[in-house]
Amino acid sequence: MSTPHETSLSRRWLTVIVLLAAQVMIILDQNIVTIALPAIRDDLGFTPSNLVWTVNAYVIPFGGLLLLAGRLGDLLSRKWVFIAGLALFTLASAAIGFADTQTLLLAGRFVQGIGGAIASAGLLGMVVMLLPEPAEQAKGIGAFGFASAGGGALGSVIGGVLTESIGWESIFFINLPLGLAVGLLAWRLLENDRGIGLKAGADVLGAVLVTAGVMLAVYTLIEVEHQGWDSARTIGFGALAALLLAGFLLRQAKAATPLVPLRIMFSRSVAGANVSQALMVGAAFGFMYFTVLYLQQVLDYRPLTAGLAFLPAPLVIASVSLWVAPKLLTRVAPRKLAIVGLAVMVLGFVLFAQMRADGSYLVDVLPGMVTAPLGFGLTMPALMTLGMADSKPEDAGVTSGLFNTAQQVGGAVGLAVISTAVSSRTASLLDGGTGQAEALTAGYRLGYTIAAVMVAVALVVAVTVIKTRKTEAAQAEPVPAAV
Repeated sequence: MSTPHETSLSRRWLTVIVLLAAQVMIILDQNIVTIALPAIRDDLGFTPSNLVWTVNAYVIPFGGLLLLAGRLGDLLSRKWVFIAGLALFTLASAAIGFADTQTLLLAGRFVQGIGGAIASAGLLGMVVMLLPEPAEQAKGIGAFGFASAGGGALGSVIGGVLTESIGWESIFFINLPLGLAVGLLAWRLLENDRGIGLKAGADVLGAVLVTAGVMLAVYTLIEVEHQGWDSARTIGFGALAALLLAGFLLRQAKAATPLVPLRIMFSRSVAGANVSQALMVGAAFGFMYFTVLYLQQVLDYRPLTAGLAFLPAPLVIASVSLWVAPKLLTRVAPRKLAIVGLAVMVLGFVLFAQMRADGSYLVDVLPGMVTAPLGFGLTMPALMTLGMADSKPEDAGVTSGLFNTAQQVGGAVGLAVISTAVSSRTASLLDGGTGQAEALTAGYRLGYTIAAVMVAVALVVAVTVIKTRKTEAAQAEPVPAAV
């Protein structure tokens, strides 16, 4: 790939915009289905117990393959791995729209998750490589933060609009023209590149261990709500996942060409950013999931109205990630910005935890809907900067994949923990004779309290684990341009 200095700034930014459009598509698809679930259930005859697999069938391969996909981009070609993944994602989306059975829909979602992982794993690394200058890189990382966080929040808005006005199939068909456009533009704009070669890091055993370990871990976590934390299945699968991941770490320490160099995983900046991000994203997954339920089940909003009620979140994230955070990142160490953002996020979840069964949108939802995304918008670009701090050009894809993997696993863990607590609290109150609206609201309040604690732990990690000196160096010295 040509160095970014050899390409005009306007062309590089156009390329970045195309990559960000792909990120929005892929992240949006994780959440756009949520509001459409009742319509999918009624149309294809899903039961409450198997309807959740409409989401899970996408999340499991997506989370499990990110690390391997990121490394494949480093080894083969970031451009062509991205385009191949995007093509698979787009074709699977179209197939899902035509699905007339549960089996076809779930198979399509699984393939879509594979394509999404392959396409998105190395995107952050590509953005960083395209924009090596500090000011431009800060803007690019801020824009990527919006694409990731805003894409998730937009999923609820767009899902509600499309489902109610056209039908649930439209949330998948829309990816066909978007995927074709993004793919063609990427083919024209991205420079042809050659990776460092399979011999430089073709750790097949490591790839099998980490992919199987992460997939099994995600599966175990998303089944916790149905199986329970103390079930033999949860304990057994969890132990097996831990063994696989421990085997992966041991393999990386001994392999001549490791899939992920240990210097990346054990960098305090990278490790601290990934742990903080995992906790923060886990809390955010709970926020998006349970706020939709509160709006629909307690405030009795229709899907379209519930989707539009989420609009402040992406607007706040866009404003902060695209304009405020990039300017701050050129003046303030990203560690400090992350600390401030996480503190604001904690406040947002504390506000949500005050919601009432007879509440209103303006009093019980809007304050948290603005405050929590404000903190998220400040924190995500800062953590992305830290997460890529020790990346070398030849490792940019796998470092990006590691950051995305932490995001997905964190989301699965957070949602599993919060969902279990919310369900238990709600069921206990219903059994005791509490009304449905009051019981549901009490459960959601507990969920938001747990989310606030998770973000508070992320704040402690940011304060204690991330090295100030390393962080400031990372801010002053951007990642070198790829060649």
